[in-house]
Amino acid sequence: MKKIVFLLVIAAVLITPAVFAGGSQEGDDGPEIVVVPKDSSNPWFVRMEVGVDEYAEETGLNVYQRGTAEIDATLQAQLVQDLIAQGVDAICVVPVDVVSIEPVLKQARDAGIVVISHEGAALENVDYNIEAFSNAGYGAFIMDNLAEAMDEEGVYTTMVASLTVGAHNEWADAGVAHQKATYPDMQLLEAQPRVQSQDNGDVAYNTAKELFNTYPELKGIMGTSSYDAPGVARAIEELGLVGEAFTSGTGLPAANAELLKSGIIESLTLWDPAEAGKAMVSLAVMVLEGEEISEPVDLGIDGYDAMTFREAGSKTLEGEGWIVINAENVDSFGF
Repeated sequence: MKKIVFLLVIAAVLITPAVFAGGSQEGDDGPEIVVVPKDSSNPWFVRMEVGVDEYAEETGLNVYQRGTAEIDATLQAQLVQDLIAQGVDAICVVPVDVVSIEPVLKQARDAGIVVISHEGAALENVDYNIEAFSNAGYGAFIMDNLAEAMDEEGVYTTMVASLTVGAHNEWADAGVAHQKATYPDMQLLEAQPRVQSQDNGDVAYNTAKELFNTYPELKGIMGTSSYDAPGVARAIEELGLVGEAFTSGTGLPAANAELLKSGIIESLTLWDPAEAGKAMVSLAVMVLEGEEISEPVDLGIDGYDAMTFREAGSKTLEGEGWIVINAENVDSFGF
């Protein structure tokens, strides 16, 4: 019997690294806090681990990131169950699928484990959920960047992945509202106030070309999907409109470095996953230490130092964690 048990242990050790990757324990002091991203290989979550490791190094706490080898809701749920069995003190999770992870997070909380989520506002079985920003605030931020590029004047329109993507449309609505309140010399294109990119760079490019050809007065396009602004920028370059037409929106640094350095796009907007990772852990520490979580919540991290609840009774805290990506800083992010 002992021989069989020994063989089973060896098998488990050999199998586990193939399923779960992207982290190891960073220290032995204090509570054990584990960050569970959607997966361990996506550059976004590789960047998140940079922040988690920095937090561990700066504080000396036993904090680390552990992810699955691919984005898979079942694998993520299995990993969280393993951490529950391991008896960790806190789990910080970026859910792959809210519905499937919900009962597993309930198991964690029933076991006395603190649960913090990011991008999981619909979750119920968490102590708190962190969002880098409010949708209204982020939409206004994108508009500020577009307005700066357009010298605060001229005709613009908005682009979303589709009319059914809630966050994108909330960002666009907020951008328009902010423009009307702040930039009176800008006007929304009445004929086509919102267009769709289908979350596809080629669609964004072709749609933008058609818009600029159809409406010569069009000067700017506010993008929301990470494919929007880069696709629009290609159209601006091809049509010879660099310096005359402009775009701004969400985009990843590395994927758009050349566009930014060439000046075709002046700026993109985003939030830094490294800071989001730190924020989750910082909040978990506060909860574990029994601190009162009352707004404004200061997690000691830029953009997360005056967080407020989304609404009364909500578990979701929102910050101002947006960042501007431009030619000067695009190479500094590492993702």
